[in-house]
Amino acid sequence: MNVELWMIGKTDLSYWREAQDEYVRRLTHYLPFSLRIIPDVKNAARLTESQQKAQEGQQILKALQPSDQCILLDEKGTEHTSVGFSVYLSKRLQQPSRRLIFVIGGPYGFSDAVYTRATDRLSVSQMTFSHQMVRVIFLEQLYRSMTIIKGEPYHHE
Repeated sequence: MNVELWMIGKTDLSYWREAQDEYVRRLTHYLPFSLRIIPDVKNAARLTESQQKAQEGQQILKALQPSDQCILLDEKGTEHTSVGFSVYLSKRLQQPSRRLIFVIGGPYGFSDAVYTRATDRLSVSQMTFSHQMVRVIFLEQLYRSMTIIKGEPYHHE
């Protein structure tokens, strides 16, 4: 199964890009993995929050295939420990779909249409992080989960 992380907008700061690239490199050792950048909405400053979410949502929905598992990274989603997330991920990887897609939304979250289409929602933390930071945090947890699934000594209980 292909696993993808979709993100609204580019990562601007080089140190976050370097960290992202490192975890993507590590993840490809375990599974087919890729990042997908969904372009920022044009003229976002002139749009209402609702309009911006709707336009971002249209881009997400257009790129999804009917068989995709779409997991939203959302503050109201389910939280897991690292071990709990590895169990969750292992179950998701055994599903018959071809793609498992995790999505980090824009600054205002997701449109109602994207919430309706989503397979599930996960929360990275109850705390708020910058979008660039949460990308690296999630990639590290995804990598950590793969090492737990494979029984490798990266994670310590």
